[in-house]
Amino acid sequence: MLGLCLGFAGQVWAQVAIEQGQGEQFTLSWRHTVEKILWQEDYQLTPQGLQIVQARVKGTGAGMEIPDDAKFYDDSWHYQPKLAPIPLLRLGRAPEAGDYQLCFSGNCQPLSHWIGAPNHQVEAVELWACPLSPTANNVPK
Repeated sequence: MLGLCLGFAGQVWAQVAIEQGQGEQFTLSWRHTVEKILWQEDYQLTPQGLQIVQARVKGTGAGMEIPDDAKFYDDSWHYQPKLAPIPLLRLGRAPEAGDYQLCFSGNCQPLSHWIGAPNHQVEAVELWACPLSPTANNVPK
């Protein structure tokens, strides 16, 4: 079974198990640091990496252009990025920017739930699909 590893430079800080019935999917969400607009991306865990399935954004702003094929409904622009699986997703994580959220079947937690609050000593985190260890779970380490 695949899970989601959180860490940096190959070091695993936490493994998040996604229940089998969830199809090994999760949503990553955050607010743009300047525009404060919500951004969400849905991913599927695969042996090749994180496959983005769909994305949503509430509006435009600096560096937030909406693709031409996006459709507006449910108060957001929805689109499907056509990208190959991402082996490793690196996220900037400075304290001033706020935290990312991970959601599994509508249950959302900030990344700090698993790996502590953003700090200036390590201003990035990496996410990747990984085989779960027998002790992996959805609680902070």
